[in-house]
Amino acid sequence: MQHPGFRTLGRVLTLTLALCTALPATAAGPQSAAPDFTLRSLQGQNLRLQEQRGRVVMINFWATWCGPCREEMPHLNRLYEKYRGSGFTVLAVNVDEDGRNAASMATKLGLKFPVLFDSDKTVSRLYDLKAMPSTLILDRDGRVRFLHRGYLSGYENTYDQQIRDLLKE
Repeated sequence: MQHPGFRTLGRVLTLTLALCTALPATAAGPQSAAPDFTLRSLQGQNLRLQEQRGRVVMINFWATWCGPCREEMPHLNRLYEKYRGSGFTVLAVNVDEDGRNAASMATKLGLKFPVLFDSDKTVSRLYDLKAMPSTLILDRDGRVRFLHRGYLSGYENTYDQQIRDLLKE
């Protein structure tokens, strides 16, 4: 019988390998399935990643204490508004311990996309975050196609191109 810790270690190693092989913005090649998760949303209901299949999904891990995250959010909102009618969504996974901070910021910024709460960092650990913000873009089959760590002004142009390319597939 296999020790339960080995299963967890195996999952972590599999996910780490998957994220390490998620290709940078300019590359294309083999992809891996994004690990499924369910998180509570700002509106109070649970949202499951797997339910988004058939859509191009941007998962953005962020925190209110992260300056680049705050700078990036209005750009993500514009991308969401631009492409949501074409089968695109943004899932903003907040990692603050107190979700009230995220709720306040989301309201202040007028965010239209789902804001999800990962206050216990379960999903953040599942995705083995290395930087804040971290953004993954998934194709319609739920495969990680692009991984971006951090944010600098202009990344939104890269996101825009990647979203358009995936929506055409």
